[in-house]
Amino acid sequence: MNIQQTEQAICALICQSDGIRAREIARKLGLDHQTVNHVLYSSPLMKELCWQDREYRWHGIVRQARPHIGLQEFAGYYSRVCAFMDLSEEKWLQKLMEGCTNIGRNLNDTRGLFHSFRDCREQMRRLFDDLLEMAGEACLNWEIAFELRLKRSRCVRIYADVLVITENRVFSLEFKMKDRIDPKEILQAAKYVPYLEIVFGPDYEVIPVLVVTGATDVFSFHPAGEADMVLPVCSGDMLFNVFDEYLRFLK
Repeated sequence: MNIQQTEQAICALICQSDGIRAREIARKLGLDHQTVNHVLYSSPLMKELCWQDREYRWHGIVRQARPHIGLQEFAGYYSRVCAFMDLSEEKWLQKLMEGCTNIGRNLNDTRGLFHSFRDCREQMRRLFDDLLEMAGEACLNWEIAFELRLKRSRCVRIYADVLVITENRVFSLEFKMKDRIDPKEILQAAKYVPYLEIVFGPDYEVIPVLVVTGATDVFSFHPAGEADMVLPVCSGDMLFNVFDEYLRFLK
């Protein structure tokens, strides 16, 4: 395994357990004890996601099971979709701002931050209205997180505008209030995938999506720089089509 795969395997084992020691991690994964200790004590992301108790057992802050208990520690807002859909705009914004304060998210509105929050909410409500009409109520049991921030170690910085967590996929949505596609913003949408794969574990596929909310009738796939990855880019009115591309609601 390369270092990313090793980190992912160790984190997944910790986050699926109720406390596990380094020697047990090494035995279960077929790794040497020195490698496991190096990852546990040197990986910035591991410092974000795991902690050690007085009996030297490691625990995960975010459990890799539905619901993802602990994810609220890193998000401005986190809930099941049904709870999100029941909130008024102002009540949701209040909860989001309180959560952003708790995770240290800067709420400086000089560049229209609150307007972008409201725009994200509007796009997500339209998405779930479409999903309810076309695919039924199963989506209400999904999870949703706004303004995910992992940066307390000051070494790893993961910023995700919105995460939608289904039974086996995580859609990481990067919102831009524009009517054009910028290659740099495609890269921005893609660059957190390896870290989110560690957060959610090997049972989840992470799908990055760039959403340009100032455009209409846009849905296409674009390469992320020179990497061997293409990702969907869409306008807000076509976001349902992205989910259908991967979940196949429309037969």
